[in-house]
Amino acid sequence: MEAPDQAEELTDPRREMPPPPPPSSPSEPAQKPPPPGTWSHSLTVKSSLCLLAASQFLVRTSQALRKGWRECGLRDSPPPPPQLAAWGCGELACGMFWLSGYGPTWLQNATLLEQLGPRAWLGVGTWEVPSLLLVSLSVLLVTSLVWHLLRAPPEPPTPLPPEDRRQSVSRQPSFTYSEWMEDKVEDDFLDLDPVPETPVFDCTMDIKPEADPASLTVKSMGLQERRGSNVSLTLDMCTPGCNEEGFGYLMSPREESAREYLLSASRVLQAEELHEKALDPFLLQAEFFEIPMNFVDPKEYDIPGLVRKNRYKTILPNPHSRVCLTSPDPDDPLSSYINANYIRGYGGEEKVYIATQGPIVSTVGDFWHMVWQEHTPIIVMITNIEEMNEKCTEYWPEEQVVYDGVEITVREVIHTEDYRLRLISLRSGTEERGLKHYWFTSWPDQKTPDRAPPLLHLVREVEEAAQQEGPRCAPIIVHCSAGIGRTGCFIATSICCQQLRQEGVVDILKTTCQLRQDRGGMIQTCEQYQFVHHVMSLYEKQLSRQSPE
Repeated sequence: MEAPDQAEELTDPRREMPPPPPPSSPSEPAQKPPPPGTWSHSLTVKSSLCLLAASQFLVRTSQALRKGWRECGLRDSPPPPPQLAAWGCGELACGMFWLSGYGPTWLQNATLLEQLGPRAWLGVGTWEVPSLLLVSLSVLLVTSLVWHLLRAPPEPPTPLPPEDRRQSVSRQPSFTYSEWMEDKVEDDFLDLDPVPETPVFDCTMDIKPEADPASLTVKSMGLQERRGSNVSLTLDMCTPGCNEEGFGYLMSPREESAREYLLSASRVLQAEELHEKALDPFLLQAEFFEIPMNFVDPKEYDIPGLVRKNRYKTILPNPHSRVCLTSPDPDDPLSSYINANYIRGYGGEEKVYIATQGPIVSTVGDFWHMVWQEHTPIIVMITNIEEMNEKCTEYWPEEQVVYDGVEITVREVIHTEDYRLRLISLRSGTEERGLKHYWFTSWPDQKTPDRAPPLLHLVREVEEAAQQEGPRCAPIIVHCSAGIGRTGCFIATSICCQQLRQEGVVDILKTTCQLRQDRGGMIQTCEQYQFVHHVMSLYEKQLSRQSPE
C-alpha cells in the first residue's frame, strides 16, 4: 500500500520543497506589466512572446504529464475531466498574462506544479496531447485577436491652426470711450513705441518725390502678414510719363490687394459718424488690422556699419522717402544715412514733416546736421529720456555746443503744465536761425495720455508756430523713440485737425495709409488708432461749440 504513504507525503510538500528555480532562459529579461491602455510592442514581438509562452507551457506540461502517468502506472491518457472548460479558461488567462507581461510569473507557477508531483497535475485534469495542442493554438489566435482589439490607435498628428487674420479683433478692447476721461486704469494701453519682436519684412517702397501716385509698379518680394493683414509692401512709383512696358513686376493677389489698400483706402466720417465710431472699439480694431504695416526689410540696406546708426535694428526708414544727408564723400553711403523720412501733410503736400527716431549718442551730430540742412524751424519731441530703458539721448545742450560747424545755443526755457519749450539759436558762419524745441512730457511709457486736451493744445501751438514761418514752412521734425508710434499719432492728429477745419469731415483711415506709405508702422498699435479717433471726436465737439449753427 504505497499510495496512502505517497498521499501522506504530498499532504504538506512545502516542508521539503526547494525554492522555485529561476526561468530556464537566463537571457530572457524580467518583464514588468505595462501601464493600462499602452501597447508599445509591435505585432511581431507580441506574437513571438506568445509562441515562446506556448512552447514552454507545452514542454513543461507534457513532461509533467508523462512523469505523472509513469509514477501512477498509467499507459494511456485518461478521458478529459469535467473541469476541461475551466482549464480552457485558465489556459486563456495564462496567454493573456504572458501578453500583458506576466508570462515569467506564470512559468514559475508551472514549475512549482511540476515539483509538487504527478497527483497535483492529475488533480487539475489531464487529457491527450493533441487536445492540448489544439487548445494552445486556439489560445494564440484568441490572444492575438484580443491584442488587436485592445491596442490603442495611433494618435493622429495635430493639425497646425490656420492663420486667422481677424483673431485679434475678437479680444476684449482695453478701454471704452466713456472710461477715457474718468477711470482710465494704468494698463489700458500698450506702449506707443514698442519695437516688434519679430516684424515681418517683405519689400520696400521706392517712390520718387516727384512721382505721380497714378503710375505705380510693385516689386514682388514675398509679402507676408503681421498681426492679420498688416503686411509690408514695395511700391515703385515711377516718374510721370515714364511708362515703360515690361518694367513692372508680377505681383501676387495679396500684394496687389495690399498695394491697392494703401493707395485707395478711405472712410470719410461726418461728425455723428465720427462720434459713433469712436465708441466702437471692435470696429476700430477690425479696421486697424486691415491696414498693411509696410515695414522695411533690413536686407534692403547693404551699408556696412549701419547698425551703429539705428536705435532699433528692425525699425528702418523707407528708402523712397528717406532723408539723405549731404556728405563730402559721395562714395560713403553711411555718412549720408539717418533714420528719418519725409512725411506728407494735409492734401498730400510734400515734405511737411520729418519723422525720425530718437537720437542716439552716435547720431547726435547727424541729427543737428539734418536740422541745419532742412532749415527746420520746429522740433517736437514726444518721449522722455528714460522710460524703463533709454528712449532718447539728451541731444540739446544746457547752454551751448558745436556739431559739424553748427553752433547750438539755448536762449530760453519755458515750462508749461504739459510740455517744455526751448528757444534755440543755430549759427553756422554768418548765418543764424531760430528754432523752437517742444518737449511733450505728458505721454508716459506704455500708456496713452490720460487726457486728450493737452495733445490738442500742443498740436495747435505747433501749427501757429509753423504759420509764423510763412506759407512755405520747412519740414517740422517729430520724433519719439522709434519714430513711428507716438510720432504717427501726433502727425495724424495734426493732419486730421486741418481736414476737419477745412472740410468739416475727417478721414483717419486714409491719413493712416498715407503715413505708412511714407514711413512703415506709423500709428503702431490699435490703441493708438482708437486714441486718434477719440481725440478727433473731442476736437469736433470743440469746433461745434465755438461756431454753433
